Formats: sequence, C-alpha cells, structure tokens
Amino acid sequence: MRRIIGFIFHKNFEKSFSKLSADVKRAFVERKNLLQIDPDHPLLNDHALHGTWNDFRSINVSGDVRAIYRMEGFIAVFREIGTHSQLYK
Repeated sequence: MRRIIGFIFHKNFEKSFSKLSADVKRAFVERKNLLQIDPDHPLLNDHALHGTWNDFRSINVSGDVRAIYRMEGFIAVFREIGTHSQLYK
C-alpha cells in the first residue's frame, strides 16, 4: 500500500484550483484527505496515466473533475485540476 505523508501544490494546480466553485474545492479537500487515509479507496478511481502525463496519477474529484498528481517519495505533488476535457486535450 502506498503511503502519503504530505502534499505539495504546483503553481498550475493553485491557479486552476482558485477558479473552481466552492463545492468542487470542498470535494477536492475531501478526496485529498481520503487519498492520504486510503489511497486505494474505490471512490478515488486512482490510476496511472500515460502519454503526456506519464509518471502521473489521476483521482476523481467530482463529476467530470479530475486532479493529477505525481508521487515524490511519500509526498503527493498535485500538478493540475480540471475537467477531463481540459486535462486530456
């Protein structure tokens, strides 16, 4: 089982996050906390990405919103957040 002891938020993530609705922001915080407690929880649909996002992972936030992150040791570094179509152009 993966272990996550902390989080870092890339400037691209912070910029996109600031534009989200309050409901989606709350959902992200809930999913981020769940990721730390149980990275394999089915609600997250956590999976590895390929192509442009090779070495990154994606979790479901709400509806069509996904958060993309990469593990650096025991730290999850969130790089982007947005809808499926925004992230996978």
